Amino acid sequence: MSNSIQLRIKRRVLLAVCGVTLTLLVGCSEPPKIENIEGYAQGTSYQVLFWSQDKTPVSEVQTEFDSILSLIDKELSTYRPDSYISEFNASPSLAWQTASPDFINLITTAKDIHRKSQGCYDPTVGPLFDLWGFKNASFYVPTSAEIAETKAKLGIDKIEVDTNLSRVRKTHPTLALDFSSMGEGYTIGKLSKVLEANGVKNYMIQFGGDLKVKGQKPNGDQWRIAIQQPTHATAAAPKIYKIMNVIDEKGVTLDTSGTYNRYFDENGVEYSHIINPSSGEPVKHKLVSASVLHRDGMLGDAWATAMLCLGPIEGKKIADQEKLEVFFIETTSENFSDSSSTALLSTTKIKFVN
Repeated sequence: MSNSIQLRIKRRVLLAVCGVTLTLLVGCSEPPKIENIEGYAQGTSYQVLFWSQDKTPVSEVQTEFDSILSLIDKELSTYRPDSYISEFNASPSLAWQTASPDFINLITTAKDIHRKSQGCYDPTVGPLFDLWGFKNASFYVPTSAEIAETKAKLGIDKIEVDTNLSRVRKTHPTLALDFSSMGEGYTIGKLSKVLEANGVKNYMIQFGGDLKVKGQKPNGDQWRIAIQQPTHATAAAPKIYKIMNVIDEKGVTLDTSGTYNRYFDENGVEYSHIINPSSGEPVKHKLVSASVLHRDGMLGDAWATAMLCLGPIEGKKIADQEKLEVFFIETTSENFSDSSSTALLSTTKIKFVN
């Protein structure tokens, strides 16, 4: 999947997995082993750690993972000309087209978050990113007329959905979708269903910059996760900003969107690569990272993207309206400052440990 959509760069969520090397318990048999599956898909790496009393065969899980990832790629990859989404984007047809339930769900979810986020979430926004020159680093400040012309061709509202007959259609011939802004969270949801179907209730899934944890480690400890400190792309090594213990047995997703300080300067004015689809212009706030805890990785992924566009003030306001658990990091003149939404402050799902 393309990683340009929604004009943000996924920040790597660091996995702080302690105690993977297990020792024998005194007077007891050896606890279940934590299995590890790693791979590369959708232009990023993934890792899955899991264990179960039934000792679910790793090879079977890997085979099912491969099958699921292949199906997602065939439907949603914008790099494959033969994928469903690529053919949909390339066609100028305004006729109804049959679509899978998953594809329709992605569109209806995008529409809902678009409405709730004041237009900040929009998976059709790619051409604006290109207009400002961020795609190929050919930076350019467009005129108001150019912005208006580009915006006229965009908008998730230009996609119509018929859920009864499982079909979709676009109302503008050049409209193009890219779901990578919720793709990692969506994929994590699919992989977790594979694990659950195989009787696995304790696991950690990391896919690109997003993750999901459920249950606990074999020794009873909570899974430990961390948020990376925003920094320059050329930094020698990432630093941990916050570490959290996850204490929710029902499962928690963590989706983080952030920047690597991608911007350009034109006549003394700094232009961020985070562009608001509603205005067609780069945002001017100082929010550099937004992490959303959720039950549904697809929703958390999309909301993290929207928060980075909304900024700390409007983001917190909408997070409180929607009861979203969001962790914000802003850049300051000296370093960084962080804050949390009301729902995150009151949650019992996680505990900050540093």
